[in-house]
Amino acid sequence: MTGELLPGMGTTLVADANEPAPEFTGPLVTITERAAEKAKSLLEDKGYSEGMLRVFVVGGGCSGFQYGMAIAEEADSGDTIIEAEGGARIVVDADSVPMIAGAEIDFVEDLMKSGFTIYNPNAVSSCACGSSFQASGHEGTPRPC
Repeated sequence: MTGELLPGMGTTLVADANEPAPEFTGPLVTITERAAEKAKSLLEDKGYSEGMLRVFVVGGGCSGFQYGMAIAEEADSGDTIIEAEGGARIVVDADSVPMIAGAEIDFVEDLMKSGFTIYNPNAVSSCACGSSFQASGHEGTPRPC
C-alpha cells in the first residue's frame, strides 16, 4: 500500500528510513463500543464477517493529511491489528501509526453527519469536519476539498 495513489486521495505516506519512529506508550487506537458494533455489522453486511476495518492516513485534504477507511480481508506485513470488544478488528499500516497513535474512533449519527469519526491527539488543526488534519512536525500538502 505504501506510495500508491488511492482514488480521490493523495498518495499513501512513506516513512523516512533515516528518521526514528516516535515512541508511543499506550493503546495505538481505541474504538468506542458504538463504533465497534457498527464496524462489525458493516463487515458482516458486506460479506466480510472475518474481515477488518483498515484505518489509514494519506497525504491530501484541505489540511495536508486525510483519514481513509477500507475493508481489509487480511493484514499486510507490518500492519498492526487492534482487537475491539465484540469481535471487531481494526488494522493500521506502519506508515499511518505515527499520525494516529492515541486516536479514538467513534461512530456519530445525528442530523448533520452519520459515519466514523476519528478524534486524533496528533492533529494541530483540521478541516472538512475533521476528515482532514495537520500534524505537528509532519508536513502534508494541502489541497482543496
